[in-house]
This record gives sequence, C-alpha cells and structure tokens, in this order.
Amino acid sequence: MTTASARPQFDAPARTIRQIDYGFFGPDSPTWKVWTSPTALIGFQRAVVLEHFDPALTAAVADVGGIYTDPRGRLDHTFAYFLIAAVADSRMAIEASEHLMQVHAKATGIEPISGKRYSANNPDSQLWIHVTGWHSVLKCYEMYGPGPLTPAEEKQYWAECVIAAELQTCKPADVPTSRTEVREYFARMRPKLSSSERAHRGMHYLLFTPREKGPRLWAGSRLVAPAAIATLPKWMRETGGFDQPALLDAAYRPAMRIAMATMKSDRRLALVARNAIGPMTGRLLREHLDAGIPDNPVTVTPQQARERYGRAARPSA
Repeated sequence: MTTASARPQFDAPARTIRQIDYGFFGPDSPTWKVWTSPTALIGFQRAVVLEHFDPALTAAVADVGGIYTDPRGRLDHTFAYFLIAAVADSRMAIEASEHLMQVHAKATGIEPISGKRYSANNPDSQLWIHVTGWHSVLKCYEMYGPGPLTPAEEKQYWAECVIAAELQTCKPADVPTSRTEVREYFARMRPKLSSSERAHRGMHYLLFTPREKGPRLWAGSRLVAPAAIATLPKWMRETGGFDQPALLDAAYRPAMRIAMATMKSDRRLALVARNAIGPMTGRLLREHLDAGIPDNPVTVTPQQARERYGRAARPSA
C-alpha cells in the first residue's frame, strides 16, 4: 500500500553540469576519479541491487519506484543523481538534491512484512543507499580499474563521502569515514537486512532484467551482473540468492579489467556505455568530459551552496 498516486520521477536540471563552480570536490579529487571511471557502471549495478536488503527500500521501489514498469528510466535517473552530486556545480547539485527529496516524500506506505510505515526519505534508508553507493563504486574501481587509491586518496574519498551525505537526509555523524568504519556499519546492518521474496525479486530483476524491457538493458545487465556479484562477500550473495561459482568470479576479473581499460582510453565507448543506462546519464557524462573551467573555479560546501541556491534563497520560495 502506498500514499503516492503516481510514480515519482527525478529529473536533472536542464542547465549544463558545471557552469558556476567545481561543486563540492573538484578535478583533483578522488571522487571525480572514481565516479567518472567506467567501473562506476559495475559499481552502480552492485549498489542498486544492495538497496533491496533494506525492507523499506524494497517496498518503496516495488510500490512507487517504477523499477518494474520502467527499469531503464529509474536506473538512468538514479545514476544521474549520483553523478550530479559527485561532479556537478553546486547550484545543480543543490537543486537536484532538493528535487529528489520532494520525489522521495511521495514514496511512503506500509512495509508488508513488518506492517510498519516506510518513507524513502527516512535517514536510515538514505544512509544505506549512500554508503552502499559510495562503497560499491570504490570497490569496483579497485577490482576492475586502476586498483586501490593511495592511503591519502582513500582518506579523502571517505571524507568526501560524508560531505555528499549532507545533500540528503542522512545524519553526517552516522556516515562512515574510513574502510574500517564501513565494515563496522555493514556488520551492524547485517541482522536488519531483508531476505524476503520481494527483495529477491527486485535483486534478480536488476541483475538479470527481462528481455521485454529492452534488448540493451537485457544484454547489459547480464554482462555486468557476474562482475558485480564477484565483488560481494559470500554472505550477501547467499542471502540475496544470487551466488555464482568461484570459477566465474576468477574468469571475469581479468576480462572486465581489459574491458574497463579499453573504455577508459576510448571516449566513444565510455559514452556508449553510459547511454546504455539512459540518456540523462549519457548527457551528464558528456558534459562533464567537455566542461571547461567554470565561472568561479573553486569548491564550496553544501551549506554554502544551500544558502546561495537552495529553495529558501530563491525569490519564488
């Protein structure tokens, strides 16, 4: 049961991705490096699958998320938001953040297993989305891309993860600030994770999307799924019901490393891959690659951006 009468939709602002400033992180940041790598495609699939371990998110996706009616549209809009938060200028990021919270405000209802009310804007659910997203893209960057960040870069990456969490309803104090804290967070969450039939359906649907939802998504999901699964611990694979042979894990790693290196060296292939997710993601990546120096080549904080460009600061507010 849901209180929303229609599927909520996130849309990126119409302006280009980086006009005003460098956003929150800047061109030398590990966030830009990791989130614009081709390996983020694998990390993204990993992250949206793991969302379903949260019972409230499983309900929100099934009830009003549109994943079963328009999987490509939902994936496109979700990836676009992550990309905006990582590399867009501060105005676009704040406007996208506020718009997404409005979208999530419509995603409320009753979680059928517990009977409890859920909300997509719940801070605990938002934290699960945020941590699994940032951890997944880094994990896949390490396994299929250039390899681990330097210790200094990794420390900065997790500090930037905390900053990005300010764009949603997460409590910044709850966001892990290191790899060790991420492990501790997953250990705390493990007893709370769902393994319901509904969750399994969502996970398998995103890993192996049916052919009738489009040949590109059907083929792409099956190509990427073994790589995403290979990055997960055994307990997650077994809980989600999508474990695979160790031989497939071993075979996929070198093949995907070659594929990702080829995409990184060929801009055309990178854009084709992002466009396979959806037009919004493809447009944003193209604008990121083409963007020159912004009007004010500095980084700002989310609080500064909210004061300048947030709803409360706009004349129409």
